[in-house]
Amino acid sequence: MSDSNHHIVSYRTYGLVLVLLLILTGISVAVTQIELSRWATLAALLLATTKSAFVLAIFMHLRFDQRIYRVMAVFVTLVIIAVIVLTFFDYGFR
Repeated sequence: MSDSNHHIVSYRTYGLVLVLLLILTGISVAVTQIELSRWATLAALLLATTKSAFVLAIFMHLRFDQRIYRVMAVFVTLVIIAVIVLTFFDYGFR
């Protein structure tokens, strides 16, 4: 395997993504202070998914890697979503 095709991400990009992740974390904390009842879990999962997508794309270089790695990441994400949905169905029908 050749290591000649590296993509260099600038410190500015890392800094902007870090600031964005900190802002999303602040929003996550703020959402816990709001009474959303049934929607609180969904809001938390959506914010966590957004943060995870940024980490996967930028910090783990998935954005710049081969297509097969993106396909595998999407497949694993879909499996996790299926497990979460099945868990909610189990919890909801008890």
